Parts: sequence; C-alpha cells; structure tokens
Amino acid sequence: MEFVALGIAGAFEVRNVVHADDRGEFAEWFRFDHIEANTGYRFPVRQANVSRSSRGVVRGIHYAEVPPGQAKLVTCMTGRIRDVVVDIRVDSPTFGQWEAIDVSAAARNAMLLPYGVGHAFVALDDDTTVCYLVSDVYTPDKENGIFPLDPEIGIDFGMPADQLLLSPKDQDAPTLSDAHAAGLLPHVSAKEPVK
Repeated sequence: MEFVALGIAGAFEVRNVVHADDRGEFAEWFRFDHIEANTGYRFPVRQANVSRSSRGVVRGIHYAEVPPGQAKLVTCMTGRIRDVVVDIRVDSPTFGQWEAIDVSAAARNAMLLPYGVGHAFVALDDDTTVCYLVSDVYTPDKENGIFPLDPEIGIDFGMPADQLLLSPKDQDAPTLSDAHAAGLLPHVSAKEPVK
C-alpha cells in the first residue's frame, strides 16, 4: 500500500498493490497497521457500508459532528467515482477547500478521510458500487450535510450540473456559509488523529 497525502490535512489516496495472474487478481484494501504506520492514525472500524449508484448520482457532502466524528476509508468494487474531501474544519488553514481523486474498481485505490471533514462523491459509471469502512457507527442525530453544489465551495464533479442527481436531503442541505453561521461545523485541529 502506498499512502499519498492530499492537499487537505489528514486525507490520503491509498494505492493498493494488485497481484494478478491467469486466475484473476488479489489486493488488500484495508490494513489497520499500514494506516497507522503511514498516517499516524488509529483507524478502528466500527461499521461497513455499501452503496450502489447510477452515473451522475451525487452522495454528500456528509459529515459527522465532532465528537465523535467519523473517519472513512472509501473504495469502489465496481465502476468509478470522483471522490471529494471538503475541509469544513473552521480552524483549519484549508477551510472551505476541496480535493478530488478518481477512485475505481480498475485502479483498486481508495480515499482515507479523517474525522471532521466533509465527504461527497459522484458516480462516473452506471452500476457503481462503493464500500466504506467507518470509524464509528451511524448516529442520525450526529450526521449533517452541506449542499454539494454550493458555488462558494465550487466542486468540479466532472459533469454538467444538469446531469447530477441529488437526494432531497442533499438538495436541501445548507450552504457552507449557512452551516458555519449556524454553528454546525466542526472545531477540530487538522492535526488531530482519528480516535
């Protein structure tokens, strides 16, 4: 596994080693010891999620209140996504900035997100299956969202806005400025490790 630091502190692209032969291929996509050794994070997996999406489906921007927060390791089992981390930590030097990588079943890569950041993705292919390992269980009253097409953030999802499909919840989510004004954003140092 190779861990490539992204421009948002605590976020990494994880490039997995794929072993292929005439039988097919094999890759490890999660090793808690590799994550800790390469990032300094302890990543206690508390829940695993899977979603299937059609091309153009946007999920996010989602985040969990801190504490407890929720770190994530996100990968594709089929298809591909543009995976986006948004720094919503109000005390972070990169507050309001985002970075995206394409994560795909073919590349066998993943994105590791620290707690306290926002996460979104768009499915770039039909029948895209995404798996997430998360550091804490889903707690509905601790989950929040930000409107993914907020022009202040300006995420490039790689396709025209009229081709994007959002859930009603994501469509009605507050903008970054509104969430900040309402006191809904995390106040956590960008250097704090995952609990």
